[in-house]
Amino acid sequence: MQRFMSLLLKVWREACRHIEIHESTSRIAPLLRKHLPADLVLVRRIDLERLCVETVGAGAPTSASQPQAARTALNPEDVDGLLAWCRRGEVLHMPHEDGAISPGLIVPRGVEGEVLVAPLCGEDGPLGLLLLVASPPRSFSALHKEVTKVLVEPFEVALENDRQLRTMKTHREAAEADRRSLLTKLGRQEISEAIVGAESGLRSVMERVRLVAGSDVPVLLFGETGSGKEVIARAIHVRSGRESGPFLRVNCGAIPPELIDSVLFGHERGSFTGAVAMRKGWFERADGGTLFLDEIGELPLAAQVRLLRILQDGTFERVGGQRELMVDVRVVAATNRNLQKMVTDGLFRDDLWYRIAVFPIHLPALRDRPEDMPALAAHFALRAAKRFGLPILVPAQEDLALLIGYDWPGNIRELAAVIDRAAILGDGKRLEFVKALGVTQARSGPPVELPHTPAVRSEAPAEFPTLDAVVGAHIKAALAATQGRIEGAQGAARLLEINPHTLRARMRKLGIDWKEFRGVLQSSR
Repeated sequence: MQRFMSLLLKVWREACRHIEIHESTSRIAPLLRKHLPADLVLVRRIDLERLCVETVGAGAPTSASQPQAARTALNPEDVDGLLAWCRRGEVLHMPHEDGAISPGLIVPRGVEGEVLVAPLCGEDGPLGLLLLVASPPRSFSALHKEVTKVLVEPFEVALENDRQLRTMKTHREAAEADRRSLLTKLGRQEISEAIVGAESGLRSVMERVRLVAGSDVPVLLFGETGSGKEVIARAIHVRSGRESGPFLRVNCGAIPPELIDSVLFGHERGSFTGAVAMRKGWFERADGGTLFLDEIGELPLAAQVRLLRILQDGTFERVGGQRELMVDVRVVAATNRNLQKMVTDGLFRDDLWYRIAVFPIHLPALRDRPEDMPALAAHFALRAAKRFGLPILVPAQEDLALLIGYDWPGNIRELAAVIDRAAILGDGKRLEFVKALGVTQARSGPPVELPHTPAVRSEAPAEFPTLDAVVGAHIKAALAATQGRIEGAQGAARLLEINPHTLRARMRKLGIDWKEFRGVLQSSR
């Protein structure tokens, strides 16, 4: 083995010098051919999500047969045997040696000659396979098999480096797609563009953002639905030292209770039915960046315990895992509920409340920001014109008076929807705010009046309705207009412009049953 030490050093040098596995393999293959009868060197990755073994690196062959297929499909019943062999760390010498797994699973079709196969494993389990092929009449000896065992480690490092590179590319592409989607929704060219109202109605909010952005303490955003909590969370992120890291948003109210642990903290393969591969949760994916937990008040108590742990020391375990993991994540949470009352009622843990409410920020409702209405209306009118290909129109003074007089229970989100509707109804000639605010036409059925505060403000009545009552009435009106339908082009979620899962969560919270609205329109005719 001593005469192979110089070879091993050269292999390590090439494995660490090139981050992509195909480059490493092509550079290492000529070195191996000088000392081993290896006419072809292959590195194959085990992909449990797609149930296949895929060739990701190949040395330039001399006389060896070229593989005819880069990917070999795996049957689910073969996976356990393949993984068990990998964990044993055995090196197979084929065709003279028949292992516990079928050679067809790991050697691509079209490869001829003797093959040495070694498993490549990482910290999280099997990664892939290393294949050395000797074309006839050349063959491998017992010494060559021992040398192959020594070559496994540098190839494991090279394959792990390639895996990390692919993961980073995937996350970067996903982040860029999210960024483009957000810019489209906001009608902006860049995320860092000035926030409308930052120097007027949101001046105190932005001052608190400036104070807290540079630290890593958790931030809790309070505000009515649609008041712009995600925009402020992003403002905190881009003004922090984590700007180059990921910003991920999780709607806690849209996650089924039985999947919350898996979604937030990830799971190991086989931890539950359907877990065919290891999956990272939102906290791991947000490592080095910011995780925005929207509607945190919707988290069940069991999930609150695990959230508290990760906030305290940054550690957690995946579902079904035995290994403690650590992440560096800045948490920004948001809610439109009274968390202090929920603590009193036993619905929210008091220790978690003290941990996330280190630096609270209250966002004012749109009705309390009349000075921002001209700028906001112009911003959304410009966005609507771009989205629908209409001429650019600016709201007139009488339009602004109407918008300022309206109570805006849906805040900024509702304003954006109303201006979009006004632009469409005006057909490029004007902005029809009267029609957009007064009546909405369901996609099937007659017009339905939406509940809202009259255009002209009046003194609050003795028994002013709660926010839940107003939201509940709004949802019921939408369900009546859509005859109880929630999803689809003619559903209430589309009418209200929210995610169907979020709508169902709100309905469960408010005790609204969609079945009560089946056939409402027919019976009223």
